[in-house]
Amino acid sequence: MLNIALTGASGFVGRSLCRELILRRFNVTAFIRDSHNLLENVQYHRIIDIENGVNWNATLGNIDIIVHLAARVHVMHDDEENPLQAFLKVNLHGTVNLAQAAAKAGVKRFVFVSSIKVNGEFTKNQSFSEDDVPQPQDAYAVSKWEAEIALRKIEKETGMQVVIVRPPLMYGAGVKANFASLLKVVNKKIPLPLASVEAKRSLIYVGNLVDAIIVCASNPKAAGQTYLVSDGDAVSMPQLIKKMALALHKPSYVLPFPVSIMRMLAMAVGKVSSVDRLTQSLVIDSSKIRQELDWKPPFTMDQGLKETADWYMKSLENPRS
Repeated sequence: MLNIALTGASGFVGRSLCRELILRRFNVTAFIRDSHNLLENVQYHRIIDIENGVNWNATLGNIDIIVHLAARVHVMHDDEENPLQAFLKVNLHGTVNLAQAAAKAGVKRFVFVSSIKVNGEFTKNQSFSEDDVPQPQDAYAVSKWEAEIALRKIEKETGMQVVIVRPPLMYGAGVKANFASLLKVVNKKIPLPLASVEAKRSLIYVGNLVDAIIVCASNPKAAGQTYLVSDGDAVSMPQLIKKMALALHKPSYVLPFPVSIMRMLAMAVGKVSSVDRLTQSLVIDSSKIRQELDWKPPFTMDQGLKETADWYMKSLENPRS
């Protein structure tokens, strides 16, 4: 039975990963920032600030595998005076500190959950793949790419296996930010002028990401590899909205509106990046993990959206749940 530890265990992905690891009978050690909704059969350690030189020595002695989820996440309106330094402090230096301690403690494998933003922001003529030259565009993506580089160096120097996973936009029970906002709009039956958007985007349901992480943690063939993961087929924004509406048992109202005019109006009010996220493609080729590790997403997008919609409706009934 493998002893597996994960950082960020109280976060969106971490909670789901903890539950699944317990079901699959791993010995689980979880590093968390708060003490809410703790699970049975998990050994917890509270870590307040992963960036402030945490002493990991006393907690990693019997660990075989670490899954590193904790991070300073991408935010739309960052009020930090120096966003890059803030991201590097957590996502680079915090990661390096943990990885060095893990290698010293004899941890065999380190799974790092990075981001597809390392590849870039949008795709045009072909999908993103592991062979792309990284083109991180913002401070968050740069910090993740710098962490990947540092981890490969530690891997070479120590022999600890490193596996890197780059997911796209995630969804599932507990999702926040843009995806939760879109759920809210669709649930309220607000018309959206997105019927003319043909660009497609890859997504990943949290249950599929959790399964991919566990495969990357336990499959010997994953050692030293980087994998891009997604649900499979990419969807356009009108398709996603219709799928969401179906999962919410609501009609969808998607109206045609020229994308060029939409972008022109966005430029006038300084919201081009927001429109680009709705109208530009980001498509992932996840064939490498499927072929090398024989991985297949256990859930369809429709199943994932149904679970997400059910959670969302329950949260409206009980906002504190």
